[in-house]
Amino acid sequence: MSYESNPILDKLPEHLKQFIKPQNYEEYTAIDQAVWRYVMRKNVDYLSQVAHKSYVDGLNKTGISIDDIPNMYGMNRILKEIGWAAVAVDGFIPPAAFMEFQAYNVLVIASDIRQLENIEYTPAPDIIHEGAGHAPIIANPEYAEYLRRFGEIGCKAISSAKDYELYEAVRHLSIIKEAAGTPQEEIKKAEEHIEFLQDNMGEPSEMALIRNLHWWTVEYGLIGEVSQPKIYGAGLLSSIGESKWCMTDDVVKLPYTIEATHKAFDITKPQPQLFVTPNFAHLSQVLEDFANTMALRTGGLSGVQKLINSNALGTLELSTGLQISGTFNEVIEHNGKPIYIKTNGPTALAFREKELVGHSTLDHAEGFGSPIGKLKGINLAIEDMGPRDLKAYKIFEEEEVTLEFEGGIKVEGTIVTGTRNLQGKILLITFKDCKVTHNDQVLFLPEWGLYHMAVGQNVDSAFNGPADLHSFDLISHELTETTIKKTSNARRLKLEGYYQRVRDYRDGINTYISRSKLFEEIKEEFPEDWLLPVELYELAKNGQRDALAQEIKNHLQEVKKSRPEVGHLIDDGLALVDEALVR
Repeated sequence: MSYESNPILDKLPEHLKQFIKPQNYEEYTAIDQAVWRYVMRKNVDYLSQVAHKSYVDGLNKTGISIDDIPNMYGMNRILKEIGWAAVAVDGFIPPAAFMEFQAYNVLVIASDIRQLENIEYTPAPDIIHEGAGHAPIIANPEYAEYLRRFGEIGCKAISSAKDYELYEAVRHLSIIKEAAGTPQEEIKKAEEHIEFLQDNMGEPSEMALIRNLHWWTVEYGLIGEVSQPKIYGAGLLSSIGESKWCMTDDVVKLPYTIEATHKAFDITKPQPQLFVTPNFAHLSQVLEDFANTMALRTGGLSGVQKLINSNALGTLELSTGLQISGTFNEVIEHNGKPIYIKTNGPTALAFREKELVGHSTLDHAEGFGSPIGKLKGINLAIEDMGPRDLKAYKIFEEEEVTLEFEGGIKVEGTIVTGTRNLQGKILLITFKDCKVTHNDQVLFLPEWGLYHMAVGQNVDSAFNGPADLHSFDLISHELTETTIKKTSNARRLKLEGYYQRVRDYRDGINTYISRSKLFEEIKEEFPEDWLLPVELYELAKNGQRDALAQEIKNHLQEVKKSRPEVGHLIDDGLALVDEALVR
């Protein structure tokens, strides 16, 4: 096992465990630790004023340190006290899987950390975004329940083939943008590809719509009064630049409603508007309002059509509770209702999320088809018939019958048996020597074997994924590309060594080193680096070495001239040190 488990993680289904990777804490360099420390000190200093009160409280409750990148094992020991756990993954994972983790109270954390060059913002999920952004807020019980419920509903949302193409494109951009040395033209090409896909998605799928809700709440949400909101979205909590930008009048603040489902977002640019929820409970209300529009709750012909369009594994649940899981490829309709549904390839039948004996993917390896609805000229649906009714209509073992459904589906054959649920209601009727037709179209022939007819007058629900997780082999995740680690060379290793020496000194290790000599070496060897001198400035100020502190400050002024793009980062870093001394 590549991770340390606990009672919460033990409950994860196997198909989710395939996404988990070891954190490999020892691979974080001293530069990575310095990046974490800078961002966290900057964020906590600023966010303590503008973030929801749960943020600062949550940092303590979830075991997240300002000085050290969090160790997943340490986080889990503390997270379990609030009923959650965390796992490491490699960057973006498919949206349905991400949400399903949430449904199991598991926080997915991309364990990579942004490079120093991207210290303010990265499109790639990283441990600053996930660990310092998502984790603290889940210490709030109302928000934690919203997150769990969002995952539970979101993983049932039906996607389209274009959704997956967009996911792959976004993942690719996040990888190359964070990788060192990627040519700007390659990044521009990837951004243009995403823009093209977003402009040509067609009718948005349920997954696309619920991802919008996720973005405008979990990632970029504001809370409180529209005129004076607080931050709770992880994307804002983990971004030095956007957490300030979003508080300005340049960003439009709108009341959060279900209309946010239709507001698309662009991960490559700052958000021009944000949505403000009055409280966390309101988030759950909007989520339930959206769930009421999903095929999960509405079913019907549109639900069947959504599954066909997705070309992916999904489930239809009939009014009897019978669940048909497979890849749906055909529907015959009549008067706006589905009267015959068909899958292609391995299909399984279940009741209450438990596969029916004798109806696995091995039993329905080529697919499954069945009429839906009521018999023609009979007001009483088959599912509502008692034993006497069934016998009266010759729906009985060993009877040779012709069942004609509304809409023209005809089933002719000899009944072998029926499958009932615990309440005695009939779910399936099995025929031999059976022929199924719709007008002149043949749907099933006797030589194909036994025919299993589903019983149900309506499609009550349609959703992504199988009813019984054990019915299908879901362990098939393959990454088309993985995050690119920064390669080390002699110069990089030397810089990491300097960062480590400063870190050791601050931690009380090797305190005999000369800070003045160290500064001279760094200035000589790495004149363009800005974060290490800021850390040295802190050591000098704390050690009351005012002359050295002034030297470092003068040097940083020169760095600002040659690298004006990092000027504000230098100023903020120095201000943090000076303000801490005043306190």
